[in-house]
Amino acid sequence: MPIWLELIVRVVAVVVAFLVLPLVVGQAEHKVMAHMQGRLGPMYAGAFHGWAQLVADGVKFVQKEDVAPGEADRRVFRLAPIVALFPYLLVLLAIPLGPNGLVAQALDVGLFFVLAVLGVGVLAVLMSAWASANKYSLLGGLRGAAQLLGYELPLVLAAASVAMAAGTLSLPGIVEAWNPWWLLWQAPAALVFFIAGLAEIRRPPFDMPIADSELVFGYMTEYTGLRFAFFLLAEYVGIVVIAALTTVLFLGGWHGPFADQLGWLWTLVKIFAVSFVIIWFRVSYPRLREDQLQRLCWLVLVPVALGQLVLTAVVKVIM
Repeated sequence: MPIWLELIVRVVAVVVAFLVLPLVVGQAEHKVMAHMQGRLGPMYAGAFHGWAQLVADGVKFVQKEDVAPGEADRRVFRLAPIVALFPYLLVLLAIPLGPNGLVAQALDVGLFFVLAVLGVGVLAVLMSAWASANKYSLLGGLRGAAQLLGYELPLVLAAASVAMAAGTLSLPGIVEAWNPWWLLWQAPAALVFFIAGLAEIRRPPFDMPIADSELVFGYMTEYTGLRFAFFLLAEYVGIVVIAALTTVLFLGGWHGPFADQLGWLWTLVKIFAVSFVIIWFRVSYPRLREDQLQRLCWLVLVPVALGQLVLTAVVKVIM
């Protein structure tokens, strides 16, 4: 296959995953939350158990008027949803789905690239908050900035632990170096990474920047129509990305029976299992207060991540 054709195929595959997987996770969230709360959830759109509910929501958003506040910085206001969404597309390019080069773009510093790109998300929050010319939006944006900047530290420290254990920053290399006993050895780092990842994508119980009971809808208060839909899509793509990174770094990625043939399937199964846990957290835990959120970050997650980093270094020296 010519290089240019292979490149097009890989990019198209990533874009399809970027559009389809969040819809699957979103529909699963509707149904899982409904059953956990003793409800039926969507039942009519698409006839069979409401499978097309999110498609119907998308059509509804497209038909809504795109309104911008009169005092808003319109250029920044309109650019913010794209900035929120685009980094996740870049991250998906570097996440391996299976062995034998089943990745859109293998990078020797893939982990560094992924963590750097994820850090761009705080810009979208600040852009939407400031450009909206709304006090509720600004409060949500400042909460979001404090949360994202704080939780990036334990996220990076936990990822550094597994990178040190594998001896590489390449995501396929980390999966290849993975061993089942890492499930115990790197368990604290996995827990820290998962919790910090939830905070990075602002999922409950870490949704103080939105806090609909306090701030209307936080930094997204003034958004309508398709731009609001972009923010919602970014949330679901964020679930997929955090679940995929947790799978690749800590759960062995494609490792499983018949990995050479079914590695891609094992990766997807693990991603959806982690996504289920993320949905479960939303149903099970109340929203943290701002002081509780910051205390968890600086007094619990950061010390645990640093301790795990030291433990990994000691084990690597001994071995």
